[in-house]
Amino acid sequence: MAITERGQKLADQLAEAACQPSTRSSELRAAISALKKLGDGPRAHSLLLHAHLQRYQYNMQSLRPSSTSYGGAYTAALSQIVFSAITQAASDSLAIFGKEREYRSEFVMWATKQTEAFAVLVKRHALASSSAAGGLRAAAECVQIALGHCSLLEARGLALCPVLLKLFRPSVEQALNSNLKRIEESTAALAAADDWVLTYPPTSTRQSGRSSVTSIGNAAALQHKLTSSAHRFNLMVQDFFEDVGPLLSMQMGGQTLEGLFQVFNSYVNVLIKALPNSMEEEANFEGSGNKIVRMAETEAQQIALLANASLLADDLLPRAAMKLAPPNQANYKDDSRRRPLDRQNRHPEQREWRKRLVGSVDRLKDAFCRQHALDLIFTEDGDNYLTAEMYINMVGSADEADWFPSPIFQELFVKLNRMASIAAEMFAGRERFATLLLMRLTETVILWLSEDQSFWDDIEEGPRPLGPLGIRQFYLDMKFVMCFASQGRYLSRNLHRVVNEIITKALAAFSATGMDPDRELPEDDWFIDICQEAMERLSGNPKAIDGDNEPSSPTASVSAQSISSFRSHGSS
Repeated sequence: MAITERGQKLADQLAEAACQPSTRSSELRAAISALKKLGDGPRAHSLLLHAHLQRYQYNMQSLRPSSTSYGGAYTAALSQIVFSAITQAASDSLAIFGKEREYRSEFVMWATKQTEAFAVLVKRHALASSSAAGGLRAAAECVQIALGHCSLLEARGLALCPVLLKLFRPSVEQALNSNLKRIEESTAALAAADDWVLTYPPTSTRQSGRSSVTSIGNAAALQHKLTSSAHRFNLMVQDFFEDVGPLLSMQMGGQTLEGLFQVFNSYVNVLIKALPNSMEEEANFEGSGNKIVRMAETEAQQIALLANASLLADDLLPRAAMKLAPPNQANYKDDSRRRPLDRQNRHPEQREWRKRLVGSVDRLKDAFCRQHALDLIFTEDGDNYLTAEMYINMVGSADEADWFPSPIFQELFVKLNRMASIAAEMFAGRERFATLLLMRLTETVILWLSEDQSFWDDIEEGPRPLGPLGIRQFYLDMKFVMCFASQGRYLSRNLHRVVNEIITKALAAFSATGMDPDRELPEDDWFIDICQEAMERLSGNPKAIDGDNEPSSPTASVSAQSISSFRSHGSS
């Protein structure tokens, strides 16, 4: 009993000594080791952990966080104190108690609790203000500093970084969303004053709070023209991606890409809204319904909208997003001619993201083509330029007429030529996009004709049958479309198929009247010759002709100079 009593007294004295902040590290380990030898291992281990907690709490008293101080400095100082204490506690626990499961489990729980308490302090004194203000860079740097210290514990078998990431994530998400919202709102505001004229960026560098930096995306932008709002959008995105490095370690790369896609999609909605007579339901999007957007009145301005969207989606944004690619993909040191975008595209997540960007541009392209197709087909009063009457009302003898494509298809050809000239300058080096745009515009007009049920009802059922002149004119118009689309290299397989289907449908309607189209229609060479002459004349390069033999199509065909007059007198 005496030995037990003396042992308990000694244990209490050792415990009291261990709890004193003035006790040196070597003395602490000796006291805890002696306490364990006295048979009170669980108490000894708990006291060891409590002693280290007291020590770092005492050291923390010298830290005085201020709302005006740099959060990174506070985070670094606090990280040093907390994780050094955890490291020392791990070393002492292992030296005295070994790897016994009971003690190891208690230590892990203690270290996790201290890490959580540390995260609360960092969030309160460093992350809260920067996140609320959208300071992604400041928030990310604080997180990176904390993770850097925490990762040193992995050598001790402690994986506490996931604990920090879980606790820091909401604050970083808030800063991320604030940044993206600022990009969206700033770009939309600039669109209200954008003149939609393409220019090179005003400066080759950008100031980002550090030294002047030229990023990959900005270097690429220097070679291309954008309008003012698109330049601002690109500049803010490049700045944004200077700050997202730590987001990779937080597994927020996918969330960042999704946020940027939504911001780009909102900008595309602004561009759609800038198209005259754009469909309101297409242009309306959350948070921007009441924003004023300057109209793109001319064709050049409207094509500039497409230049903005396509260059951002195809080149500038994917280049910027490469900073979210895994290190072995993003940090390449090859010659720049090795097409870094090809490397970026190897990453499935970013490849899929880029497809979504292109899909968003396609919405703008569709709105553009729909607007111009409707401008061709309808008058301002809603009357239709492309009706069955222009074919079924043609009577007389085919030999009496000089042939030329119908006015609406002449105007389509002239419009496409004009747009091709504009696009050739705007899309220098990116001719494929211009070709696809003209291809889609042509398809839009022809698909409208193909799907216009009232047109085909009149062709097939009356009010009068389609005659020899009508079928010849219709066949000529379709051949004309095929010819100029082929010449301009925008004859797609789809367009070729639809035109052939339309011709077949019209020939079937003509045959249903009891007439033989093979007898009434000349050889294809006859149509091709007329189409070639029409293209030359409408392009302003007519062959020398006798003034008395000016062609006059049975559908009141017009020359390139008189297309506008057709607009004003078409309804008569």
